[in-house]
Amino acid sequence: MSLPKPTKISSSQSVSEPFPDFGAGSSGRAAEPHPAGRVKYGPVVQILRLLATITWTLIVICSTHATQLIGSPLYFINKDYYYAYMALTKQSFGIFIITLTQWFSPTIIRVSGDASVRGQLVQAKDGRLETHFPERLVMVANHQLYSDWLYLWWIAYTSLMHGHIFIILKESLKYVPIIGPAMMFYGFVFMARNWAKDRPRLQHRLRKLAQSRHGGPMSGKKGVESLDPMWLMIYPEGTNLSGNTRKGSKKWADKQGIEDFEHVLLPRSTGLLFCLQELKGTVDWVYDCTVAYEGIPRGAYGQDIFTLRSTYFQGRPAKSVNMYWRRFPISSIPLPTSSNPSPSETEAFNKWLLNRWQEKEALLEQYAQNGRFPADEGHDSEGAPGVGMVKGAGFIETEVKLGRWWEILQIFSVLGTLGAAIVAMSKGWGLVSMIVERR
Repeated sequence: MSLPKPTKISSSQSVSEPFPDFGAGSSGRAAEPHPAGRVKYGPVVQILRLLATITWTLIVICSTHATQLIGSPLYFINKDYYYAYMALTKQSFGIFIITLTQWFSPTIIRVSGDASVRGQLVQAKDGRLETHFPERLVMVANHQLYSDWLYLWWIAYTSLMHGHIFIILKESLKYVPIIGPAMMFYGFVFMARNWAKDRPRLQHRLRKLAQSRHGGPMSGKKGVESLDPMWLMIYPEGTNLSGNTRKGSKKWADKQGIEDFEHVLLPRSTGLLFCLQELKGTVDWVYDCTVAYEGIPRGAYGQDIFTLRSTYFQGRPAKSVNMYWRRFPISSIPLPTSSNPSPSETEAFNKWLLNRWQEKEALLEQYAQNGRFPADEGHDSEGAPGVGMVKGAGFIETEVKLGRWWEILQIFSVLGTLGAAIVAMSKGWGLVSMIVERR
């Protein structure tokens, strides 16, 4: 793949947004006019959309956590069914975030990739994206907005893996009421950004992911993969792109004696390297996604433009979210052979990761210039012409949406069934009491 050489551009092309913002990060400066156009909804409708979003979110979060609590005794009865049950509740949350995007911030999703994912990106007859990614992988991506993970969880949904995604999060989120305990049930990894403290905790979680074998439902394709399905999502940049993090990246680049980027932050290798070492032999692929949001001017930052208010309440999400996919066999990555790598072994991995991020920078520069990522439109053919041919997907334009509307019912299936059982038992008890009294 031939990528254009990035160019350095001044980062001072922004003016203040005219409305106060309760955005998805810090309040800041956003380009005018807004790249998504004029405000679609007036103040009254914005308030109604705010209330609807909060109501739907609270209903789902409370219902999902209650469902988790109801099923938690399964851990002491049958672990196979416990993990299958929790995977179903994780699916429910994946369904929720898809509805959140589908109802409140619909936008075009444009997906492409290189030849390494040929045959794995498919557009169904109804226009939905289907991805044929493996059951076990490590997923890395650049971090543009706080909402990036919503779209990656949707990608898991397109592979029917939305019940098996694992995310590394800030430790502070563990203490958020309801949400924190729910994420602990999901087996998410919480990091304090103190490696001495984080290392043993991360090692414990990764070894569980590397060794988990369960025979119940949701445990993968029998005879193909004996380990449990698992998608581990990692952002090597550690945080999303913003004015403050841009300064931090520049400072780190100066300290390391390397050139900083414009479109991405310098990646930190420690966490990813440790994850790949611990999972080596149990995962074959690293899947890499480069994400770009349409309309972000040079020198501006997506978090200051596509805030919660503009995206979900004003009706001004990015006009398109663009994804470019690649994959790398872990066997090709220069991983240290021991748990205590030498400086030269660590440097080899650092160089590999930095090269991938340089490629991301070039991809994003190409997007900034052309409004499109590259697309694989070649083909592989085995045997006779036209037989066994695997074609590149080109550009797939789709949207975040559920395959079937009634999937929403899964969120409430356990509580609904329990409620129906309680009502039936109550009525049955009432009937028995009536018969006894008449006698």
